[in-house]
Amino acid sequence: MRTRQVRKWWLLGAWAALSAGAAMAQQARPVDDRALRNAAQSGDEWLTTGHDYAETHYSPLQQIDAGNVKRLGLAWYYDTDSYPGQPEATPIISNGTLYGTLPWSVVFAVDARTGQPKWRWDPQLGHQNFPPGSLGKPDRVRTGPSLCCGPGNRGVAVYHGKVYVGTLDSRLVALDAETGQVVWEVATADKNSDYSITGAPRIVKGKVIIGNGGGEFALRGYVTAYDAETGKQIWRFYTVPGDPSKPFENKAMKMAAKTWSGDWYKLGGGGNAWHGISYDPQLDLLYIGTGQGAPWPGQLRGPKAGDNLFTCAIIALKPDTGQYVWHFQTTPGDVWDYDSIADMVLADIKINGKVRQVLMQAPKNGYFYVIDRKTGKFISGAPLQKITWNKGLDPKTGRPIINPEAYYDTKGTTVFPGAGGGHVWPAMSYNPNTGLVYVPPGAASSFVYVQDAQFKYQVGEYNFGITFRRPTAAAGQPPTPPPTSAAGGYLVAMDPATEKERWRVAQMGGGGTMTTAGNLVFASSRDGDFAALSADKGENLWQVKLVQGFANPVTYMLDGKQYVSVLAGRAGKARLYTFTLDGNLPIPPVPTAAPTAGPGPAVAPAPDVQPPHQSN
Repeated sequence: MRTRQVRKWWLLGAWAALSAGAAMAQQARPVDDRALRNAAQSGDEWLTTGHDYAETHYSPLQQIDAGNVKRLGLAWYYDTDSYPGQPEATPIISNGTLYGTLPWSVVFAVDARTGQPKWRWDPQLGHQNFPPGSLGKPDRVRTGPSLCCGPGNRGVAVYHGKVYVGTLDSRLVALDAETGQVVWEVATADKNSDYSITGAPRIVKGKVIIGNGGGEFALRGYVTAYDAETGKQIWRFYTVPGDPSKPFENKAMKMAAKTWSGDWYKLGGGGNAWHGISYDPQLDLLYIGTGQGAPWPGQLRGPKAGDNLFTCAIIALKPDTGQYVWHFQTTPGDVWDYDSIADMVLADIKINGKVRQVLMQAPKNGYFYVIDRKTGKFISGAPLQKITWNKGLDPKTGRPIINPEAYYDTKGTTVFPGAGGGHVWPAMSYNPNTGLVYVPPGAASSFVYVQDAQFKYQVGEYNFGITFRRPTAAAGQPPTPPPTSAAGGYLVAMDPATEKERWRVAQMGGGGTMTTAGNLVFASSRDGDFAALSADKGENLWQVKLVQGFANPVTYMLDGKQYVSVLAGRAGKARLYTFTLDGNLPIPPVPTAAPTAGPGPAVAPAPDVQPPHQSN
């Protein structure tokens, strides 16, 4: 009798366990095309870099709102044990797991409820070969991955049980979402070239879309689509034309070549698509942002000035084929490093009584643009900061009216904004409730542009074509002023319907923005803290001092509880912080030392990863 009773309870327990497992399986939501198309409708997860295809960085969650945000406290934190460099990633949250990236293309997965580590993938890029302060390999006597601006990585994509990441050595890698094991990988550029990948992939209709960096090394930019299941290349679109003595890849390249002159193709041309990508499922258009021409001075790219398409532009492509549809160039014939790679936010906005399908971008040239995303036609543009490189925009075309004094030669000239740009990769966000776009521009700075009189192209070296030395003053003239900059920058709330600024607050600490239906904007504060502001008025409602150097914040909902997460840190001190209402974990002190060990195994299981810290 006792044996029969024990067996009964065992069977009941087994049935309960199977039922619980089945329930969990039912709750697990596959990340497929439908989920990505509908990502904007739910705030439970954060499935792509911008939360949705429109890259709004907006969540409809409102459990945390302007009335109770003061109760926000630390729920858990995770010391990432990262290599030197600043984290730039926007975390992805899917099925209770948070996926993030660190400098040197390291990928990690943690439990989104507790921060408990699940796995870590290290591509073993050998960061120890890059001494502190070095942006490239120390020998410089070879080709291969060279870094413009540090070893950052801005995130992953998730789809059909895989996690996709681009690496500094220009590989696109698909990892198993549960284990971190490599499923497939493909070289997106020759391993001996100076291309690199720092941007996050995007998934569109079963394809992984990825661009690259390398304009500073005078390379030809392009964006590529790969089959998400197999890694097979489907199409590639070059952003600038190649050798005109050879057949052009398509009609768009033939058209673009007419805007170049001389032997530009021998130096690559630039136009690298290293960050911004958006997609409109309704119009079935893929939008790509491109970078500066290479080298910077136009006269080094060709003897006859031209627009140099498609540098510093937004390009609309058909996602199935990569076919060119239209372009809008923010800075024709750029010579100031005014990349247009910033995130492109899509929205339907009533302008002058008519609802318009718009694309909004704030590129490095200092303006905030609103254009028609179906046609690429200019709607409006407004300056976000001091601008001296032009005298305004043509009200019909948006073409800048260049200030002749902004052009430079070996004598040099000072221009606002500087090469650091008005806005680069930190996320701007759009809140449909307030109708405002929140732009975190860089410091309001200038730059002294001086053409390098001794410029000579060198493989594996920076090929800017400028010198960073201040020009000397001519006899009898006052000394040339140094570059100027404001202390920190400004977070600006723009009304895209009117191109009017609604509010502006001082901002330090960098990093991007995230906005919610709770009338909140999360960003860095004027003190460099992590802060929550009211989305309608910009009032500071809550802030907390964290490790300096923010990436882009996200929010999500699990078990009825809303969380807010952000990666922060510099010089190998990166930490992932996660907050919730009434979280009671004390803010930890800043890590005292960066890790010194070299890359570990490609995939490290949870026991080998430093455990998280959490509150009840």
